[in-house]
Amino acid sequence: MPSTTTAEQKAALRARLRAEMGELTPEARWRSDDALFARFLALPETAEAGTILLYHGMGAEPETARLLPVLWVAGKRVALPRCTGPGTMEARLAEEGRPLIRHRFGMLEPGEDAPRLEPEELDLILVPGLAFDRSGGRLGQGGGFYDRYLPRCTGRTAALCRGRFLLPEVPRAEHDRRVDLVVTEEAVFRPSKRAEPKGPAPRMSAAQQQLSPQPSLKWLPP
Repeated sequence: MPSTTTAEQKAALRARLRAEMGELTPEARWRSDDALFARFLALPETAEAGTILLYHGMGAEPETARLLPVLWVAGKRVALPRCTGPGTMEARLAEEGRPLIRHRFGMLEPGEDAPRLEPEELDLILVPGLAFDRSGGRLGQGGGFYDRYLPRCTGRTAALCRGRFLLPEVPRAEHDRRVDLVVTEEAVFRPSKRAEPKGPAPRMSAAQQQLSPQPSLKWLPP
């Protein structure tokens, strides 16, 4: 039997993971998000970053829009990706009160009038993915947006990964980039260092308590 290629392995794994993600209940996703966000906000890399690139989580992905008001209160400049063409993106500033636009693919992104940030201006980039491994390996959706964008960035990269989607190993091609930090509900993995000890999620500050219950984000389109 011929061996499968990396592309075939990725395609099969994506199909399996998407099916598993569809089985998550809203309550399970919410509990997972609370723990993921608490650990992300407690990272020294988050505290030190002046400008952070988030992404708009869709479907069973972490609902990262909940992080926006907390990061604004903390004085961070927050950017979101804006799709500029097939497999290409740029970072645009997301500002409180400035409406976001829903792309035809479903994600929210800043409008054309939002200030554009250069890749080297980003101190911390939150990278989406279907699955990750402890060495920073990432399985994306297959669009190639971040594969093309990340080589231009000089900041740290981090991922929010639900524990059930932290795999022993993610299939990787030569061009695939690892992330610097993998955050799960129970631990933070830094591939170049030992993982931080498991334990309960850090306690959230008063400002971070805006995460639960969900804040009113009236500037988000329906």
